[in-house]
Amino acid sequence: MRLTVSLKLILCVLLLGALPASRLTAQYLTLEGQTGGFLTPTAYVVYAEKGQFFSHPAIGFHFINASAVIGNIETFSITESFASRAEAGYTRSVHQFGNSGPSTNVMANAVLGSTSSATAVAVQPDFSQLWNANGMNVFHGKVVLINDGQFGLWMPGVAVGGVVRTGDKFVTGEAGPVAVQLYDQYCLKTSLCIPAAVPDAKSYTNGDVYIAVTKTWAKKPVPFLANIGWKATNATIFGIGGQSTRFGGRLFGGLGIPLPIGHGIVAVPSAGFTQEPRTSKGLGPNPPAGIPLVAGKADLPTTMDYAIRVTQREKPHFAFDIGIGQVAGNIGSIPSPTYLPAGYPQVVYVPVNLQARHVVGMGISYRY
Repeated sequence: MRLTVSLKLILCVLLLGALPASRLTAQYLTLEGQTGGFLTPTAYVVYAEKGQFFSHPAIGFHFINASAVIGNIETFSITESFASRAEAGYTRSVHQFGNSGPSTNVMANAVLGSTSSATAVAVQPDFSQLWNANGMNVFHGKVVLINDGQFGLWMPGVAVGGVVRTGDKFVTGEAGPVAVQLYDQYCLKTSLCIPAAVPDAKSYTNGDVYIAVTKTWAKKPVPFLANIGWKATNATIFGIGGQSTRFGGRLFGGLGIPLPIGHGIVAVPSAGFTQEPRTSKGLGPNPPAGIPLVAGKADLPTTMDYAIRVTQREKPHFAFDIGIGQVAGNIGSIPSPTYLPAGYPQVVYVPVNLQARHVVGMGISYRY
């Protein structure tokens, strides 16, 4: 899938040498409601009419299908800009429960030896329980320090912004109850320990502060939209992956190639990336109680997105996005008791697969 999209982007570049030079504005709302690409913010804000301090509000809807484990996510956003130099907005993220139930893995010869007649049965927990929450609130703001082209033709736009997420129970908040439930199952089955009371899921607040540098070039030989930025964050996968273990810096960026398709409409194939904190609180060697959810630390990869945006060339009122995201697959393993007699392995390690290496997303934005 990644190769196919990359080949399409290369083909677009080769075909764009003859495109006429013109002004292009093809930035709209991200998954979290900021002006930008599908996932990453840019150094632009919602367009305000000339001479107007307040813009017409932009509204957005995004849908992410990761139902195998994480579940489906919808976001509803509203964003307002001020004198085309700043913007602020709110997004409600709504979540539907995933459908990965507990499964049983039989570990025989490879674990116990080919001459053994015993069989280890490892029960993999329902990892969807880590996303057993209705959603969260997202507040964002941004200020443009330098407009694109303000001090010269090649001068990029520069903006600083921030995001605050509240009511985030994903992964970190749910890890405590899940770990204690696994511990209690072990205690009840072995009578080797006393079950503990299962705690309520804890709600977290996390956020980002970032700087974005963006350049739109709508002239020959190759029109493009390029974005690069840095953020300090204590959230993993935009809060969907929970609370990171520390507040740290991460890079993000993207590249889009505008293709005119007639009547003032452009299609923008694009690719973007966001570096993620390598793990989340609750996934590692220090669980709240009992069996850790992940042995060692979870290993979360960089989030990638490949999308196509369709919007208006100038003063856009609408945008439509559809794409594929690469989030996380196997992030580690979980120790699971075998309940075998003494002399046999008492624990086997079951992979933790979030089944989100290829998720489908779409988004619609409209400015009144």
